[in-house]
Amino acid sequence: MLELTDVVAGYGSTVIVQGITLGVATGECAALVGPNGHGKTTLLRAISGLLRVRSGSIRFDGTDITKLKAEKIVELGLIHMPQGDLVFPDMTVEENLVLGAFTRTAAKRSRERIAEVYDIFPRLLERRGQRARTLSGGERRMLAIGRGLMGDARLIMIDEPSLGLAPVIVDEVYHQIRRIVDTGMTVLLVEENINRARSLARDIHLVENGTVVRSGRGSELLDDRAIRETYLGVSE
Repeated sequence: MLELTDVVAGYGSTVIVQGITLGVATGECAALVGPNGHGKTTLLRAISGLLRVRSGSIRFDGTDITKLKAEKIVELGLIHMPQGDLVFPDMTVEENLVLGAFTRTAAKRSRERIAEVYDIFPRLLERRGQRARTLSGGERRMLAIGRGLMGDARLIMIDEPSLGLAPVIVDEVYHQIRRIVDTGMTVLLVEENINRARSLARDIHLVENGTVVRSGRGSELLDDRAIRETYLGVSE
């Protein structure tokens, strides 16, 4: 569903993503893992049209989206859920969700879609009338993901869903993301923790210095002694 070929992107005169090629199959979950500051978030911004691609190409379900504006990419069903919560604090849970269905096609299905989001995140249904600022960190993360699903999503990109959350809350958030994956939604996940990533993703791409240095199944990567020592701190 998503195909990247030699994608290069960055900020100003600085190149961050240095020729990444990878694909995400329809109905699968893939993950980008690796140290912070090595280009994972920049790559998502390039895919979603928030950052100009300097060279290379990006295709979404056969359509070249390399030069499309972000709002056009959203209309195609490719949804980017950035780091952090980024909810509207003075709006209620339900108002935040409704804002996620801002495209014409999504608005037509907003009532149906909000019921689906509440089914995945029952905690949000319980809090539907509360202002977002009164939610816990985990609940705000769920709300941010739920709002993304409201956009008639066909592929969702989730950037660091565990960022800043206590381990017990991370477990709950990942449980809900697992429910999303199990519906057949195509997912591209960014996660620093390789063990978290492999609990969801079929394919894992290890990103270092703006390039993909290894790709494979989670078990394959963890069989590599160098990767275990570098990213898990396990020495033999």
